[in-house]
Amino acid sequence: MSEVYSSKQTTVNITEKSNMIWNNANHLVGLYKPHEYGKVILPMTVIKRFHDTLLPTRGKVLETYEKVKNFEVKDGFLEAASGLSFYNVSSFTFESLLADSSHIEENFRAYLNGFSDNVQDVLAHFEFDKEITKLANNNILFYIIQEFNKKSSYLGADLITAVDMGYIFEDLIKTFSESYNEEAGAHFTSRDIIYLMTDLLICDEKNSLVENGVVKTVYDQTMGTSQMLGCMEERLRALDSDAEIRCFGQEFNPETYAIAKADMIIKGGNADNMKFGDTLSDDKFSGYTFDYCISNPPFGIDWKREEAAVKAEHRLGDKGRFGAGLPKISDGQMLFMLNGVSKLKNTGKMAIIQNGSPLFSGAAGSGESEIRRYLIENDWLDAIIQLPSDSFYNTGITTYVWIVTKSKPPHREGKVQLIDASNMYEQRRKSIGNKKNDISDACREIIVQAYGEYQNKTYLIGEKTCESKIIDNIDFGFNKIIIESPLLNEDGQPVMKGKKVTPDTSKRDTENVPLTEDIDVYFESEVKSFNPESWIDKSKTTVGYEIPFTRYFYEYIEPERSGDIAKRLNILEKSIVASLEKLFSKSGDTK
Repeated sequence: MSEVYSSKQTTVNITEKSNMIWNNANHLVGLYKPHEYGKVILPMTVIKRFHDTLLPTRGKVLETYEKVKNFEVKDGFLEAASGLSFYNVSSFTFESLLADSSHIEENFRAYLNGFSDNVQDVLAHFEFDKEITKLANNNILFYIIQEFNKKSSYLGADLITAVDMGYIFEDLIKTFSESYNEEAGAHFTSRDIIYLMTDLLICDEKNSLVENGVVKTVYDQTMGTSQMLGCMEERLRALDSDAEIRCFGQEFNPETYAIAKADMIIKGGNADNMKFGDTLSDDKFSGYTFDYCISNPPFGIDWKREEAAVKAEHRLGDKGRFGAGLPKISDGQMLFMLNGVSKLKNTGKMAIIQNGSPLFSGAAGSGESEIRRYLIENDWLDAIIQLPSDSFYNTGITTYVWIVTKSKPPHREGKVQLIDASNMYEQRRKSIGNKKNDISDACREIIVQAYGEYQNKTYLIGEKTCESKIIDNIDFGFNKIIIESPLLNEDGQPVMKGKKVTPDTSKRDTENVPLTEDIDVYFESEVKSFNPESWIDKSKTTVGYEIPFTRYFYEYIEPERSGDIAKRLNILEKSIVASLEKLFSKSGDTK
């Protein structure tokens, strides 16, 4: 079976094409609210993509169908005839539908029913059937089909590549999300960030991949419209045009799932690897492992809906995905971290976006700290890269790419690389939502170079810096010790309980002692000398891990001297007085 796939972007004007498609919504004014336009425009775009891609082999499919329509199993024959992993056996096209306006609804439904089962699943998740009824009852269905049948609306895979179509879907979904005042970033991540993640994942393997050929599996646990999977496939095929890439993804939003599956069907991949469902509570890939995991899971989103299933799996310990620990119920992003780790082959590698919280949230012994401990003590945490702020459509906060691998090369063992790439951006001429900055090609190359060279080094592009630091695993760990002081009676003497001194809980204190330091030595020098009666309750000592990222890149700036400040204020005051005298002189108010 041939594969309709191209990893290259053509000269198609993406914005112009998506705007043209979205302008079809003019016919929906009044019947739909602006935030509802996507209910029609998105599925119609997918249907037209299927329609146009099938046109070249339509005659052969219909001829084959007449021969095999009474066969119990006929998919293989029809897929062979279409040259694709899907087909349509209806005699209708958009052209013939428009030729019979009085039966447009009946014939359009017949056309859709002619699609293969995999396409039927896509349409079902769009829940488009009820929209057809609504459009037909209001005499709009004909005009929508007419608009999508214009020459400028052609979406066949022979002229519009998979990469092009991915960009078009991104533009459409962004417009839909903005009209709904919805977080556009919940649906997709911008390509500049995705390409950085893909290049970080394959950085150390480029030469071996080219020499040995590319045979890889890629998984996105929160795939959205599957753009991360598409970009990863694109990068790997650029190294080897004959690469064997199998993509797997799971998505909870039905519309974006439908787009992802449609995209995979048209590219000729295995659309059965695109699964619908909640990754945390309904893992569709239990028992699977992959070469690469790449994802941008939601952060700051609670996991109350999945709580029962997640806690049940946590109780399974090492036999489940969440045995290492559970984060606070208000933020489930570290659960996706654990899910991704569980899906890595022993030679696998993951790039996952997180906000700042997973670096330090949670005290020693908390779920968050235990997850960090799990990653670091297993020596799986490879690198963390701070991205520029204002890089995402839906948030301006600081974000990070975590690189996790189960097979560090020898020179990276026992260490974590921290890269401050917060200055590696070019400001956009026009912001899109919160996205004001892009990671340019030149900036991406510097970040990937810093990761690949693995040195304590500062890299420059003009005046912009990218700084890399290599930190020993053990430096992120600490012992949280409990310091007790005696409870005193009215005579100022310690209260005893049997042979033990009773602690005064109001004076209880804690200290975080680096794992590189002896607890008793630390206590004697840092605590005992100030509180001679205190002691450590060693039964309560807990190991914790945190990653104080900004502390490693902090640079002390000496404050300006008071004399210099006074001089500067004096000069400023004289300047203001002179300006006021000149102003009053011009207005005629002279002394």
